[in-house]
Amino acid sequence: MHIRKAVQGAFTGFCIYVGYRFYLYYLWMIDRSATFVPRPASVEGFLPISALVSFKKLLLTGAYDIIHPAGLTIFLAALLIAFIARKGFCGWICPVGFVSGMAWKLSRAIRKLLGRKDSPKGGTNVPFWINYPLLSLKYLILAFFTYSILWKMDLASIKAFAASPYNIIADAKMLAFFLTPSNLTLWVMGILIILSFFVRNFWCRFLCPYGALLGLIAYMGPTKIKRDAALCINCKKCENTCPTAIKITGATNLSTPECIGCLECIEVCPVDTCLSLNFINKKLHPMLLPIIVLLIFFIFYGGALMSGNWHQKIPENLARQYYSRLVGIQHFH
Repeated sequence: MHIRKAVQGAFTGFCIYVGYRFYLYYLWMIDRSATFVPRPASVEGFLPISALVSFKKLLLTGAYDIIHPAGLTIFLAALLIAFIARKGFCGWICPVGFVSGMAWKLSRAIRKLLGRKDSPKGGTNVPFWINYPLLSLKYLILAFFTYSILWKMDLASIKAFAASPYNIIADAKMLAFFLTPSNLTLWVMGILIILSFFVRNFWCRFLCPYGALLGLIAYMGPTKIKRDAALCINCKKCENTCPTAIKITGATNLSTPECIGCLECIEVCPVDTCLSLNFINKKLHPMLLPIIVLLIFFIFYGGALMSGNWHQKIPENLARQYYSRLVGIQHFH
């Protein structure tokens, strides 16, 4: 679906721009540049652990995070999107999914140039005896963070983490992670990129705990893709195009947590109304899903901006002090 790629690509381009602006801000903070660049709050979207801690603090105290409020806002928006519009955040916004998808498309183009026949499954055909163990990995990672943060951390621990130097400059630590990666990091990233060339959306399907959480919420939501078994001609075009290799022709109500709401199955189905988007058993026009996804996302953004819950509220001299000793600040225990 070209519209989806355009929307996801636009968000990816924006994230690259935000990363560059944050790098300029970082240089100014460590006195390597005399040009002041405002800190782009959107960079906090890449701090899901901090957002999860902030989310629990919000539930316990009702207080909105002042260190990384944009990260919490994006997290809350993603949760609501998942409940109402499947894993629409993954399918229409997430830049990681876009890059992973582009890597897979590049691999197909290279195979075509080399004259090699492409798999009819489009790079998603992983043997079931490997597929199911791999699928469990992201849920195990999610279980670890859920236990460590939502279950084990008490309010005192949450407040201590929030005020820790590591959390305050977690965005700068993330930047340093990519600017000066270790050999292990390079190896891991290289392996993930290579795997993405052979298995479509490898990270998203098997390793992303964020996607696992959104999938579980989507599973409980009212929006589903339904298949009319009486109309289905069993061509399997829907399965061959599905980015997450869902066995669509074997179900009538696609409530699986793996569905990212990309709508590609509906688009390629040759039988009109065989596959449809449904909200509480009422059929919706498929394009309403991305509209809902973007509407929720920008409502949260606008609300946070107007309420003063988008930009962080910490003294500049304190942040600069922590930035100056970035390398010495280790992970919070």
